[in-house]
Amino acid sequence: MKLKILVADDEEITLKHLTYALEKDGYDVTAVKNGLDALKKIEADEFDVLIADIKMPGMDGIAVLSEVKDKYPAIDVIIITGFGSIESAVNAMSKGATDYITKPFNLDELSLKIKKIEEKKRLEKENIALKVSLKPPFPLSEKNNVGGFSFIAKSKVMRRVIDILTGIRNSDCNVLLTGESGTGKGLVAKLIHYTSVRKERPFLAVNCAIFTEELLASELFGHEKGAFTGAVVAKQGLLEIADNGTLFLDEVAEMSTALQAKLLKVIEDKEFMRVGGTRSIAVDVRFIAASNQNLGTLIADGRFREDLYYRLNVMDIHIPPLRERKEDIIPLSKFFLEKHSRKESKKITAFSDEALEVLTSYGFPGNVRELENIIERAVILEKTNLITQGSLPQTIRLFQVETIDPNRLKTIDELNKDYAEKILEYVENNKSKAAELLGISRTSLWRILKK
Repeated sequence: MKLKILVADDEEITLKHLTYALEKDGYDVTAVKNGLDALKKIEADEFDVLIADIKMPGMDGIAVLSEVKDKYPAIDVIIITGFGSIESAVNAMSKGATDYITKPFNLDELSLKIKKIEEKKRLEKENIALKVSLKPPFPLSEKNNVGGFSFIAKSKVMRRVIDILTGIRNSDCNVLLTGESGTGKGLVAKLIHYTSVRKERPFLAVNCAIFTEELLASELFGHEKGAFTGAVVAKQGLLEIADNGTLFLDEVAEMSTALQAKLLKVIEDKEFMRVGGTRSIAVDVRFIAASNQNLGTLIADGRFREDLYYRLNVMDIHIPPLRERKEDIIPLSKFFLEKHSRKESKKITAFSDEALEVLTSYGFPGNVRELENIIERAVILEKTNLITQGSLPQTIRLFQVETIDPNRLKTIDELNKDYAEKILEYVENNKSKAAELLGISRTSLWRILKK
């Protein structure tokens, strides 16, 4: 997902500086010089993030913020304020701003704030293996219910997952979700929370892989004013905000062993101290953790604490890859077809037999996330009312299942690596493009190639 960012600042040098930095990071950036123009742009186009200076002629940043949050609440707003104007920043946060930066700003700090928003929006928007839907679009044989929520899962392996989810509805245990990237761990975490006794309380998520150790500690535990350079005001952490609710720790294996020790203490003692703090804060939080790595191997290597593993792994739920639940490919494809046809205002109602044959024979190393990307692309390109083979990416149309030779059997990891290498060759070793075609992150691509 490529974020669309609107920047509003009356200082031309700041506008150019921000635009250049954000475009360099791969974002789609539009720049305007005042608040009124910002609102006009938002009315005419869709944006994910607005970065607005608090002091602008005609209509200041606070007025723009109020208007945007009233009419377009899904847009995340970052306010730019001058050094020493922290009260203004706090006021902006109370009116709905997602975050703030101070002038002169640190581009690395801004980049992390944008990545945090990007990750949050990805978790909100992606529709993967257990797409939650109160109005399931498929026949009864293809829908399942957990606590009143319906979702798509036809295969036997996913029915077993459903049985576990149903069984823990009245439990408050910590849960460890395992499985490859793109299988639906983030969505399962939401499902567990919103069908639990904590459903009326906060559900917060953090991707442990996108922060440095210091910033992740600040995100989780919060910090006191002056705890470190740039900590100009005290800040609540996710643990504090998630009190009586659920905290989802995605990519938990990326957490340093020092932070793992602190997290273990929180689980055991139900209290913590902010970074730079001296008083204990009591919390009651349910933890759901997820990893696409083998934690047993990491424990053996000394990179993950065994005691923390057992505290998180009260209930272990493995989300199988799409290649192990082929029965889900067609119903999921139909769901994504309906979703993206509606989004693109097209009346595409079905797939050709040839297209379905290609989809069901493909290995999907990027799992359900990759499947949705493929269907979305096909909907955009298709000119008829039927998804044809020609609208599917060449990379999957060229995919062929090799005849099995008992003397030359390969593991799944070896097959994934072979295919990833073929894609890399096809895109002339452009790793970003290869990851995009596979529907996975560069990190996941690196792990497949390393295996």
